[in-house]
Amino acid sequence: MVVVAVHGLVEELVMEAFFNQLGSTVLTRWKRENFSLAKFPVIARAALDERPPSEHVDLAAFTRAFLLKDEQPLQTQSGFGQPELVTYNHPRFYIQLLFWLDGTTDIHQHEFSGAFHVMTGSSIHAHFEFAHAQPVTAHFRVGDLRMKKIELLETGRTVPIISGQRCIHSLFHLDTPSITVVVRTQHDPGTGPQFNYLPPHLAIDPVFDDALTMRRKQLLDLLEQIQDPAYPKLVQEMIAELDFERGFFILQNCMGHLRDLGAWDVTLSAFQKKHGNLARGVAATLDEGVRRDAIKELRSTITEPEHRFFLALLMNVPKRSDLLAFVAQRFPQAPPVETVLRWAEELAELSDYGLAILDACFPQQWKIASEKQPGLFLTALGHFIKGGKKIPSPLRALSPAELKLLRSVFAASSLRVLVL
Repeated sequence: MVVVAVHGLVEELVMEAFFNQLGSTVLTRWKRENFSLAKFPVIARAALDERPPSEHVDLAAFTRAFLLKDEQPLQTQSGFGQPELVTYNHPRFYIQLLFWLDGTTDIHQHEFSGAFHVMTGSSIHAHFEFAHAQPVTAHFRVGDLRMKKIELLETGRTVPIISGQRCIHSLFHLDTPSITVVVRTQHDPGTGPQFNYLPPHLAIDPVFDDALTMRRKQLLDLLEQIQDPAYPKLVQEMIAELDFERGFFILQNCMGHLRDLGAWDVTLSAFQKKHGNLARGVAATLDEGVRRDAIKELRSTITEPEHRFFLALLMNVPKRSDLLAFVAQRFPQAPPVETVLRWAEELAELSDYGLAILDACFPQQWKIASEKQPGLFLTALGHFIKGGKKIPSPLRALSPAELKLLRSVFAASSLRVLVL
């Protein structure tokens, strides 16, 4: 028993020494560069690569030490990570462990710089640029968000973090848990706000607190819950009075209920008429937000890494050809269309409400035996993925209108990129 206790203590001390040494190495090298912010990402990345946490950190020993020892670095109040643990703290920078169970980061930039290292798990990493940016307020911008690159980050990979708009990215974590070690500055002056991006056309400051708008949304939620008949007219009156930024957040909050009431199109048109060209991308941004939220919700119930990989591509890849190329790169043992259709079949579920592949639901109005629906639905999906030219025999009994309906079902779902 004594030997076991001593062994556990040694492991804990080793873990503490590892992060202290990592912090000391970064501090010494950064000091030599006169604490240049431009040099910090290179220094942080090099230090992580020289002694990778993925090879040197015993997670069980670290967890035990963090839970049992009170002498820990000052912890932040951040809600980032599931959870975030600070392992080293200095007035100029700190080191954190970020655990991810079902988290998917928003598309964002940073007010800090440094590097992150994949200690456990893997992620899809998407890089973006925000072109034609036009400030509306200090906390709200319109523009065109474009994907520059998408890559797979596996255990052991280290990536630099550049503060400001040069590093706009998102992470979709594939494994449970995924753990990253981040070496980061406390704050890089002049690089804020730390915008989140709502594809394809908006950027917002998530830290900005507009208490009045928050309370108004809460009051509208109350009116929705009690089914107040004045709800749509009140929202339309608000849209006519509010500025662009606050009007957008009201639209975003009320979109679902207005659609249920059949009042969405007229409300959106009123907003677009009021704000003209500034509002040109709002409809697409709101629709894309609904799609991405649906995929995030699906992710919380799906644990198979291949299926999470599929969801990550559906969320982030803008074109079918790019998605298939990525699948072929990651799973070269089979043609990519076959792999995608295998995933779709594995994800298909038959319930009392009918057949669904993720959130694409087989048309309930069709009187087709339930045992025949999966084959027909998957054949149709494969047909659309391949370009929809030569119609396979199982679909030849369908009319052009019925084929169009099936395509629209997929186009309105998380599978949209595969059929458009």
